[in-house]
Amino acid sequence: MSDQRYGFVLGTGRCGSTLVHELLARHPDVGFVTNVDDRMGTAAAGRVQAALYRRLPTATTQKGRLRLAPSEGYRALEREVSPMLAESSRDLDAADAVPWVASRFHTFFASRASAFGAPLFLHKFTGWPRVRFVDRVLPGSRYVHIVRDGRAVAASWLQTDWWRGHLGPSGWHFGPLPAEYEKEWEASGRSYVLLAGLAWKLLLDAFDEARREIGDDRWLELRYEDVLVDPRARTREMLDFLDLPWTDEFEAGFGGFRFDSGRAQAWREALGDKAAAELDASLADHLVRRGYEV
Repeated sequence: MSDQRYGFVLGTGRCGSTLVHELLARHPDVGFVTNVDDRMGTAAAGRVQAALYRRLPTATTQKGRLRLAPSEGYRALEREVSPMLAESSRDLDAADAVPWVASRFHTFFASRASAFGAPLFLHKFTGWPRVRFVDRVLPGSRYVHIVRDGRAVAASWLQTDWWRGHLGPSGWHFGPLPAEYEKEWEASGRSYVLLAGLAWKLLLDAFDEARREIGDDRWLELRYEDVLVDPRARTREMLDFLDLPWTDEFEAGFGGFRFDSGRAQAWREALGDKAAAELDASLADHLVRRGYEV
């Protein structure tokens, strides 16, 4: 489609971006990479997969069960583009979009957008923003950045089975720490809790840098907590930003989602007072800039 539009939902991971992506994918004008495509490379059936996803009850598409759902597509990206889209020790920028990988990346999304035939093709990336790389290949894309309290993100990371922070910056997901953050980590006695908090700050720094280059006209930042408190208003804000109408079909899909804001402080219980205070002190500036209380 010559007038194909692209949008990207972005976040650090463990930040609520999955809920937002799966909610927006219920819109009839949205295409997306599915988990079936990710595992099996069946992009040609995209339109059928999307239609089926939108018909399925929300409860049957949740994580932790056999399901059909939108996917970040890292297996497919590794197969068809490059492993650096899935695992990189730093953020990708425009200089990384050299012709061979830019061509593969463009083909990856253009072919799937064509299969879906939807006005907007929406993808989700977590971890590094990758925005400057994306924008070099797919200029004019729009970006919805979901932010969550960094203390909650850190606590959630520490409890997953894929978090590699226990290996330290030499073996984890994000490459070496900047000198200032390295010094902070060493001063803490190499606290794993603090390292998770530093990872959140490191990624937020990268998001801020990417936003400055893209500009606010194509960048929408929302706090996950605000989505939970007023989901209808924040969802309408996202739809307006992405030039999508609130249709009857989308209303039916929206009604199937549940938004629970009652566990916003659960991270304190998970970490305990001492570690929570350590994160309060380290993340204070980044948290206050985004309206979080310390």
